[in-house]
Amino acid sequence: MADLKYKRVLLKLSGEALAGQKGGGFDFTILERLATEISDIVKLGASVGLVIGGGNIVRGAQLSKMGMDRVGADYMGMLGTVINALALQDVLEKADLETRVMTAIAMESIAEPFIRRRAMRHFEKGRVVIFAAGTGNPYFSTDTAAALRAIQIHADVIVKATSVDGVYSADPKRDPDATRYESISYRDVMVNELGVMDQTAITLCKENKLPIIVLNIHRHGEVARALRGERVGTIVQ
Repeated sequence: MADLKYKRVLLKLSGEALAGQKGGGFDFTILERLATEISDIVKLGASVGLVIGGGNIVRGAQLSKMGMDRVGADYMGMLGTVINALALQDVLEKADLETRVMTAIAMESIAEPFIRRRAMRHFEKGRVVIFAAGTGNPYFSTDTAAALRAIQIHADVIVKATSVDGVYSADPKRDPDATRYESISYRDVMVNELGVMDQTAITLCKENKLPIIVLNIHRHGEVARALRGERVGTIVQ
């Protein structure tokens, strides 16, 4: 087992990450590359929990802006995360990783309900656990679900895997003068509304002293380096 600074990680992926350049649905090359990335950190001896957004399938917030009832729209978004979880489970199991999907909304035919003690038992047995359907409640994002599950499973860190290499003072894709932070406080993220995660998620992490590392998922080996304690991306603490 490698010398890991963070032994249990909650990896937060956006749904869009699974779609790659396609904008929606799945890019299986990306799914397979994510599986390799996860497999590498499991081999290092890390316990891995995952929360995936549903943006490549359906976004509840967007549907509600189009005039749909927010509660119904959010439930559709939650179902999108279940579709993503099942897709990722399939790819991970093809990479020889024993994986369980646990959902916040009961759907016994396809996944286990989220029961904290059962999740802890899966980690003891070395399984990767994918937490789907958000918190099971409308009005809460998958960021909040990630923070909540991370706290419940005693994760040492949340790794928010995005398409940028950290937290910037502004959107680096729009502002060439945006500066990247190596480290930033929860308070500064909230006050400056830097959009790392939503305010509820950041508050949960702050209250429970749970660090968040924001890094670029498209750079191979970044997650492994972060878990070893190397300086990668931005740490929010």
